[in-house]
Amino acid sequence: MAATRPCLLWARHSGLQIVPQQRPLNLQRIYKRPLSTQKPLSPKPRPYWVPKTDPKPRTESKPLPPSRTQPVASPVAPQVADDAEALVRPRSIGEVPPEQLVAQLRPKEGRPKVTEPLHADAPSIADRDSVSKRESGVTENSPMRLRMEALIKDKQNEIVAALQKLDPTNKFRIDTWSRPAGGGGISCVQQDGEVFEKAGVNTSIVYGTLPRPAIDKMRVNHKALDPDADSLEFFAAGLSLVLHPQNPNAPTVHLNYRYFETMDKDGACNAWWFGGGTDLTPSYLFDEDAIHFHRSIKDACDKHDRSYYPRFKQWCDKYFHIPHRQESRGVGGIFFDDLDVEEKDQEQLFAFVKDCLGSFLLGYLPIITRRKDMPYGDREKEWQQVRRGRYVEFNLVHDRGTSFGLNTPGARVESILMSLPLTARWMYMHEPERGSREERLLNVLKQPVEWV
Repeated sequence: MAATRPCLLWARHSGLQIVPQQRPLNLQRIYKRPLSTQKPLSPKPRPYWVPKTDPKPRTESKPLPPSRTQPVASPVAPQVADDAEALVRPRSIGEVPPEQLVAQLRPKEGRPKVTEPLHADAPSIADRDSVSKRESGVTENSPMRLRMEALIKDKQNEIVAALQKLDPTNKFRIDTWSRPAGGGGISCVQQDGEVFEKAGVNTSIVYGTLPRPAIDKMRVNHKALDPDADSLEFFAAGLSLVLHPQNPNAPTVHLNYRYFETMDKDGACNAWWFGGGTDLTPSYLFDEDAIHFHRSIKDACDKHDRSYYPRFKQWCDKYFHIPHRQESRGVGGIFFDDLDVEEKDQEQLFAFVKDCLGSFLLGYLPIITRRKDMPYGDREKEWQQVRRGRYVEFNLVHDRGTSFGLNTPGARVESILMSLPLTARWMYMHEPERGSREERLLNVLKQPVEWV
């Protein structure tokens, strides 16, 4: 008997009526009845797990290969191997219902589940500091880096609130940002207002790693740094402020106070120092303004050390000097950097920085209040733009803070360049008139004055 073709077997089991026909086929005749009315040609198939009886039992059976009768050693977990051993035995699949197959593969009660060990990275110093602030807050017993961060954020809120009262209709834009390596900051900026052409009050928190070349450079001023370390974790926190008024009679003011710390891998402080200062940059000089500003700073310095003001005032005159112009940027204030354990202990220097920050509004608010509504014309506005050009030259060419910020990986450039004025002017071979107010300012900038 000829073997049945596979296509006929498929048709028979599908319930189709096969009609012998010479070509061409008449499809309407082949499928003359709906499938639902046709009687299937074979009985309904049984579930595959019901064993099928064999009317003629086998008399001979070939032995199975050893690989089918003996479990093969496997690196799987012990409980899985034990359960799999039962499945290796030669038996018909119809003898084991599906639910029993699933149950055999499940771990038995009392046996621990074997899972891959988790190799999570250890939390960074920034992560641990965040947890500490969230769970315990910041107290006098907290690390200095957390106390300095809390201080500059409090002063930022205080200063922004005071400046907002001068121009209530022009609200500060507040941007909060974060760094992937840890830290972040808050930038508060006001532009094109009634009082300030541009005003920025920023806080910045930076966690990072110092490479060996940077460590060698810093050891010149900080001998406490480990000379054998190939890299060190560091933390930097600072409050930076620059206010550029609309009125040429009102002076620009700058402030920056910061804290820097290097740490071991466990977060223990390795070396630390404070820096900062504040200075006044007028376009038109009013002696009483300069005297008031310097006196407020001197009062804050004298609370801690009477040598601070004259020493840091001289440092300020030297630092804010524009070499290619042979003049100072403004009428000065104070400036200091790298104050560490060789100067005073950490608590004393922290208290000094705190008082300096607290004196800012006392020194500047009376000045801006007196000058913001004074009349001025095109000549005064033009001179203001020329002086702001000098401000830009210093910040982009000589300022260490700007250079450090722009060269820090992941730095926020918009916050760093916030210090630049909204407008500035460079006029070729510009010279002020002899005997004018503009000339008097230049004479003071070429020879610093002792205001108090």
